[in-house]
Amino acid sequence: MMPSNNPTSVSAVVGNRLRFRRGRGAVGIAKTLAMPAVLAAFATYLVYGIVTMKVPPSAAFPGPQFFPGIIAAGLYVFAVILGIGALRALGESPADAAEPGERSVGVDWRSFAWVVGSFLVFAFLLGILGWIVAAAVLFAGIARGFGHTRWLFALFVGLTISSLTYIAFDMGLGLSLPSGILGWAF
Repeated sequence: MMPSNNPTSVSAVVGNRLRFRRGRGAVGIAKTLAMPAVLAAFATYLVYGIVTMKVPPSAAFPGPQFFPGIIAAGLYVFAVILGIGALRALGESPADAAEPGERSVGVDWRSFAWVVGSFLVFAFLLGILGWIVAAAVLFAGIARGFGHTRWLFALFVGLTISSLTYIAFDMGLGLSLPSGILGWAF
């Protein structure tokens, strides 16, 4: 199997221990602590939504605030764990990184941009295009971020999965997802 340039692919990590490159100074610290900060910010956003949520008095346990609360707590835990790991990594000297069998990799910013951009596009288009189309676009964007180059195939698979999810939520759980431009059909 040929090694991949994308550190997120399986071929990049099988048989290798990975150590991510770190910068020096303030830029290195900012890069190292960026993900814990993003997780903590998203968890805070969830907590704000939970606190400001209008819950009807007839809501039974566990209620609409329970599961988002678990997710927010988990995000805070992950942010702390990643933050501690990042601070420990900042304290290591470059000589510590020279262990045999390790491979130094950096962040593939193009892949990162595809993944984050796909989530932002999904959030923006969900109300307009609806669940089926927006989730299909999200799936295709995430697949592209992980190195998949056949975007039409990824879009088809995304449409299939998002349609099945829509049907499962609507018919199986009795919950409706936004239908957007396809609202006339469902």
